[in-house]
Amino acid sequence: MKGLTYKDAGVDIDAEENGISAIKESLRFTRKGLGEAMKGEFTGLIDFGEYALTLCTDGVGTKLLIADIMEKWDTVGIDCIAMNVNDTICQGAEPIAFVDYLAVERPDAKLMKELGKGLNKGAELANISIVGGETATLGEIVKGFDIAGTALGYVKKQDIIDGKDVVVGDKIIGLPSSGIHSNGFTLVRNIIESAGYDYHQEWEHGVIGDTLLEPTRIYVKTVVDLVNNYHIKGMANITGGGLRNLKRINPSYGYKIDEPLPVNPIFDFLQEMGKVKTKEMYQTFNMGMGFALIVSQDVAKEVAERAGGKVVGEVIKEPCAFLETKDIRF
Repeated sequence: MKGLTYKDAGVDIDAEENGISAIKESLRFTRKGLGEAMKGEFTGLIDFGEYALTLCTDGVGTKLLIADIMEKWDTVGIDCIAMNVNDTICQGAEPIAFVDYLAVERPDAKLMKELGKGLNKGAELANISIVGGETATLGEIVKGFDIAGTALGYVKKQDIIDGKDVVVGDKIIGLPSSGIHSNGFTLVRNIIESAGYDYHQEWEHGVIGDTLLEPTRIYVKTVVDLVNNYHIKGMANITGGGLRNLKRINPSYGYKIDEPLPVNPIFDFLQEMGKVKTKEMYQTFNMGMGFALIVSQDVAKEVAERAGGKVVGEVIKEPCAFLETKDIRF
């Protein structure tokens, strides 16, 4: 059996990056004065006087299809908020508000109530207010439902974390993930279905579908605490693209992982079932590290302990993301 890939399953990361570049080439207009766009990674930055506001938007993706199969929708609202606020904090901003967008094939009060439970829990975990949203019935376009949202955050301009202070020898701190989080599910579903598994089946750690629906960990309170107490030089939310996200912190440097966090059992299960190559796993999934921070060597151990994480590697001169234990470079 040929090893399954994200591209073969229908998602080409490189093609997506090219598509994003094409969109950006067309976006030439920017407001001047208050509200002018500023350069940012992971989240958009907006000039607001002494402060910068942040805006980012994201959804849950095809994880929703598994929620439908399991008829379990009370956690995907957490995922929706997590995917946004975990990007917000990468620039040192604190998320404060959120709006959601729900598109449905037809109105379903039970579904919407369960989605609301997850959104409310996600808001509590991220310490944000849900200030509005929009629901659209789009039976001619949407089959089932789709949910996405947008997070607003703020940071003093002088406190923006943009990776400019990163130097060779700085340490990388990894924070554990709760599981797959909310990316790579097109490949996940392809693996499970190609292997002939049913989402209601049991595996070593419970019901397969329940494991896959484990909600994305929200890192807001942990990271806000660290930002308020230490000099954090750079951060990355490890979502789509896996370890490749580290290069967004400061592309002039490299990020060597030589003591990675333990891999969640679900990733081993998926890799074995799909005969997926190790490099493909690390450029599709978080593989146990859902968030990464860069700090100076002298505070690395203290920061890792306070965050409940681990020093997993260091900044190097060669511009790459390098998983030394597997000899994989991106």
